[in-house]
Amino acid sequence: MIAFTSPASPHKARWLALSAALLALALNAHGAIAQWAGYHAFADARRWLGVPNAENVLSNLPFLVLGAWGWTAARGSPAWRAFSLALVGTAFGSALYHWSPANASLVADRLPIACACAALLCGLMSERVDARWSSPGALSAALLAAGGSVAWWWLGERQGHGDLRAYLFVQFLPMLLVPVALLTKMPPRGAHAVPDATWWTVLALYAAAKLMELADHAVLEALNVVSGHTLKHLLAAAAALCLLRGVRGNAEVSSGSPR
Repeated sequence: MIAFTSPASPHKARWLALSAALLALALNAHGAIAQWAGYHAFADARRWLGVPNAENVLSNLPFLVLGAWGWTAARGSPAWRAFSLALVGTAFGSALYHWSPANASLVADRLPIACACAALLCGLMSERVDARWSSPGALSAALLAAGGSVAWWWLGERQGHGDLRAYLFVQFLPMLLVPVALLTKMPPRGAHAVPDATWWTVLALYAAAKLMELADHAVLEALNVVSGHTLKHLLAAAAALCLLRGVRGNAEVSSGSPR
């Protein structure tokens, strides 16, 4: 059962709505965003013990471990439990995709990632705006929208005009609203609220992961051991670990349990 807390002030909540609207307008004004050529050409294609693209495949294992642990750590929070399940899905979906990179397998990668972003958004909104964001109805709607964003891209891609705008909106919206919520000083509420410092750490790790993704080839050329995309997986897993530790730690403090 969700413990409802008093909603955040409407004035502060409007900043979140405005930010979401501006992101949607910017993506709409940009026009269709196609998946760029060479998307599947990752830097590290080395095989290990019969596993193709081994480092990009095996670096998804932390998501599986974190998702399983997070399911227990987030007990009592539907949003963060959904996030944990999405991490498990990401472990399998991303491993499948990197085993044989192609648009068809990319659906299995993007779907759980979109669901993780949607669940994260509901977790953020439930702790900073209104606990009802973590209700089954709100969470289900967010997850359906996330799945729809991937389906929209895939259906368009099969017809030769794929558009990533909906998927990018789902992925970047939480990372846009987090700093807005923190800078407007929307206080955390509820047993599973993530501390401000943890959110800032998550943002930094997310930004670093995106940089590593863009520098995939350059990182492998420089280090000759690991590629940027593999580091992206590890940094994203570190961000998830920070979030789930924050959720678990605050819940234990609220319940009086020893940490």
